[in-house]
Amino acid sequence: MTSVSMATDLPDLDRSSAGAQWSRFCDLLWHHDPLGLWVDVSRMALTAAEMQNLQAPLAQAFEAMEALEKGAIANPDEGRQVGHYWLRQPDLAPDRSVAEHIAAEVRRLQSFGHDVLGGTLTAPGGQPFSDVLWIGIGGSGLGPMLMIRSLQENRSGLTFHFLDNVDPAGMSRLFDALGERLLTTLVVVVSKSGGTPEPHLGMLQARERLQRLGGQWNRQAVAITMRDSQLDRTAAAETWLNRFDMFDWVGGRTSITSAVGLLPAVLAGIDADAFLQGAAVMDTATRRPDLRSNPAALMAASWYAAGEGRGCRDMVVLPYRDRLEVFSRYLQQLVMESLGKRLDRQGRVVNQGIAVYGNKGSTDQHAYVQQLRDGIDNFFVTFIEVLEDPTDIPCLDGALPGDYLDGFLQGTRAALFEGGRQSMTLTLRRFDARALGALIALFERAVGLYGELIDVNAYHQPGVEAGKKAAAQVLELQGQVEALLADGRERSIEEIAADLNRSEDCESIFFILRHLCGNPRGYSSNGSWNDPRGLRVRRG
Repeated sequence: MTSVSMATDLPDLDRSSAGAQWSRFCDLLWHHDPLGLWVDVSRMALTAAEMQNLQAPLAQAFEAMEALEKGAIANPDEGRQVGHYWLRQPDLAPDRSVAEHIAAEVRRLQSFGHDVLGGTLTAPGGQPFSDVLWIGIGGSGLGPMLMIRSLQENRSGLTFHFLDNVDPAGMSRLFDALGERLLTTLVVVVSKSGGTPEPHLGMLQARERLQRLGGQWNRQAVAITMRDSQLDRTAAAETWLNRFDMFDWVGGRTSITSAVGLLPAVLAGIDADAFLQGAAVMDTATRRPDLRSNPAALMAASWYAAGEGRGCRDMVVLPYRDRLEVFSRYLQQLVMESLGKRLDRQGRVVNQGIAVYGNKGSTDQHAYVQQLRDGIDNFFVTFIEVLEDPTDIPCLDGALPGDYLDGFLQGTRAALFEGGRQSMTLTLRRFDARALGALIALFERAVGLYGELIDVNAYHQPGVEAGKKAAAQVLELQGQVEALLADGRERSIEEIAADLNRSEDCESIFFILRHLCGNPRGYSSNGSWNDPRGLRVRRG
């Protein structure tokens, strides 16, 4: 078994003794000079006794992570390996052909991006591509959005638009904003299986709108999907502009270092190599089987201590930079989809997870820091700060905005500490592609280690699959309701349910009818919507 060094001389969290707290800060502070990153967990309730108790579980967790990187089946539900670590270090892949395939895909997408940005590859009318319409859901949307919103510079690369929902109003606004620029827009459709309804519907809407303008879909469309998926077969048959592999062993929430994150980086003029390098360097740092010298282990152990091993505290993420505004949303999926599990690996009901919310400081601390300071103690805060400020913001009237931002962070951190609230602080010397890669890899490893500590499978998502199944059942029921009402007869909800032999689905039928009648779909109602039993609906 891997040995994990522990220290028994660590002072406990002590708000009454500045000296003890300073000693604790110095003992627990982790710093990586090449990455320019500090991790401070000294204001989390991690004690020497807790660290000692976690020695054996952490040793097992390190071994499990090592096995995962070597190709163990980590998602038994689907019989899949989990290989996102190989994406930034292909040599780690257990099969040489996999490593070669990863490297080849990176070269292909970089070449593709170079041709698009350089004007060698143009829109069908011969004009350079001006925009990118990115169609993806979950990690296939959040990862690219984080990449673009955090790293794209003004006047660099193409202009990005995200279709990450099936909200028709959102679609309408997006297509209206694009207008005829859709003719010079690269449309990227991301779906691992190719069967996910949201990106499929977005693709259909984009295709129809483009064709209405006289565009050529196959010369503007790009697919990111698994080989031989439904989407891959469609793109191949229709000779789409390009197709990139998402890999069977990459989950959506850890796909940002695949083509899902790298292609938008290249098209936005972002240094994709530096992003991968940052992730790789952090991967190396977080492999160390030693709690005190492993930042991901320090974070996972702190989460465990804060939530008493049961996830009873939420994680509030407060990055003090506008560029990281999307990061809390990204972490919501990474953390909550990975750790929010009803059953542990032994099949026992545990209802585990860590809820994540937050936005950015200092703006949003005004929205909820009052409750954080004085309300229910059911959270811990993760502060993220960046030291380096842009040089084009001068000191005016003796005030530098960056100094105030740092002051607000330190003030909020101190106020929470005085109020008995826990927090950790991640500090970046500068924020760039390399730093984002490191930050992503740090949280990925912390999630993996924490999943091992609580004995849940962090790499499957049965709840998500259950939601998809339930949605499909509702759509099937809607089809049955519409087919029944096609005869023009007026019926009550209970009559519809009886005719369909779906007496247990009256509520769902009410929701379906309310939506149908709320739109110009040819349906009308008689009665009050406040009295569902007395309501009668017909078509025509």
